[in-house]
Amino acid sequence: MEPMSVEQAIEAAKGLTFEKVWMAFMETDARIEEMRKEQQREQQEMRKEQQREQQEMRKEQQREQQKMRKEQQEMRREHQKSLQETIQETQKIIQETQRQMEASQQEIKISQRRTDKIVADLSKNLGGLGNSLGRFTESLFTNELWKKFNELGIPVTRQSNHMKFCDDKEVLAEVDLFIENGEYAIPVEIKTDLSISHVDDHLERIEIVREYLNARGDSRKLIGAVAGGTVPVNVLKYAQKKGFYVITQTGDSVAIADMPPGLKVKEW
Repeated sequence: MEPMSVEQAIEAAKGLTFEKVWMAFMETDARIEEMRKEQQREQQEMRKEQQREQQEMRKEQQREQQKMRKEQQEMRREHQKSLQETIQETQKIIQETQRQMEASQQEIKISQRRTDKIVADLSKNLGGLGNSLGRFTESLFTNELWKKFNELGIPVTRQSNHMKFCDDKEVLAEVDLFIENGEYAIPVEIKTDLSISHVDDHLERIEIVREYLNARGDSRKLIGAVAGGTVPVNVLKYAQKKGFYVITQTGDSVAIADMPPGLKVKEW
């Protein structure tokens, strides 16, 4: 519908009076009130219907609960009966087992003593094997590593195995391999199977060595390195992020892993 012009609006309003407008308002209020009452009646009906449904649901639940209680009671009776039979049978088995255990007790003691001796011998042999493997790994890196640092541009003037850093009372730290010259000192931790915990331990060890050297006026740059017969990829990356050189076994020799772009060796 097109909007009325001003003239049309004036013409339409000529027949309106206050009484007509008031009656129109009253009729509108009456319709609104009737709609509100109708809505209330509908809501009451809905509430009644919901109450009926809830009552029916409660009754159904009660019936189901009664049925379940009866079934549970029957199950308990059956279970008690079965349990009693099981207890009686178990008691017979226990009595027979005790008789057999008493008859073989001496044999068990003898067998236990033999087993203890076998375990002790095996532990001793395995310990010796682990020590031998560790010494072999250390010897491999000890014989080759100084050459690799020379090739890297760090000339080695002295190399010490199992270097101990001591004060008057105790050993503060021990390094598997200590490589040095007039400018650098490199503590190297060597493991058959290098792990992240070994890297963390070596970080603490280097801090101790740094304090030890400082206390004695030794201001050489300290570089950390870790080596392993086997070095998992995640351990290699972790050690390099901590600023360590990582040395790995390659056939009959060893190699210093290249540092990834963006990483460099840390100096303490």
